[in-house]
Amino acid sequence: MSTLSDTTALVTGASRGIGRGIALALGDAGATVYVTGRSVAADRTDGLPGTVDDTAAAVTDRGGRGIAVQCDHTDDEAVAALFDRIDRDFASERAADEPGGLDLLVNNVWGGYEGYGAGFDDPFWEQSVETWDRMFDAGVRAHFTASRLAVPRMLAAGGGLVVTVSAGHGDRYRGNVPYDVSKTATERLTRVMAHELRDAPVAAVAVQPGFTRTERVLDAVGDDADTLAETESPLYTGRAVVALAADSAVGERSGGVYRVGDLAREYGFTDVDGSQPPPFDLPSEPL
Repeated sequence: MSTLSDTTALVTGASRGIGRGIALALGDAGATVYVTGRSVAADRTDGLPGTVDDTAAAVTDRGGRGIAVQCDHTDDEAVAALFDRIDRDFASERAADEPGGLDLLVNNVWGGYEGYGAGFDDPFWEQSVETWDRMFDAGVRAHFTASRLAVPRMLAAGGGLVVTVSAGHGDRYRGNVPYDVSKTATERLTRVMAHELRDAPVAAVAVQPGFTRTERVLDAVGDDADTLAETESPLYTGRAVVALAADSAVGERSGGVYRVGDLAREYGFTDVDGSQPPPFDLPSEPL
């Protein structure tokens, strides 16, 4: 297991799902992890299990240091306050001449599935504008907002890494027009951020998990053994993020979009059951 005891990370949208898996894997590696999201004990989004406090406590239990901050990443003032909080924490814990700052930002927050029942596969002319807005506001825009606040801090501290969670792969259709366009935009955001950071000590990459056993997926599929056999745990993506963060040559990957299954083979990590699920392939044909 890679050691990230000197790493401070921010994982957005980590109450549950892939964000929680990333936070826990960073905890396994000894990192300090700011865990953000809207869900707290008295107010959980979509009634699903998991809160920022639960995740932060689990990070600490696993050997890292978890810090829970309730934050709606569609609220610019709340996001600015989050980064101000991180700044204050650094100022209070470090000497004026001691290096330190935010080392890793994981853009994972995603509100695009909220309110969805049936209809994900409906044609675009039957999709609502609200669906588009959720996928962009609590997705692409939230990633841009966090990145534009994190990167100046990383530059001042001498380096850092921005990892953005996407989905799908290549130019295959993702099954829904707003979803496909938002995830394509997420990956383009990564590439163009990396382009502007090409001469700086900050890298930007995107990762594409496979079919993951999130709380939302488990709620949808129940105990369907055949479906679950095709899934991977949220920690699999978390271990991919840890491997990237621990790679001293990660700058050479900047601008890239990487499937978790490919990273597992390159870095040699496995899922929680010791397996190494292959890179995820969408069943659709290339566009």
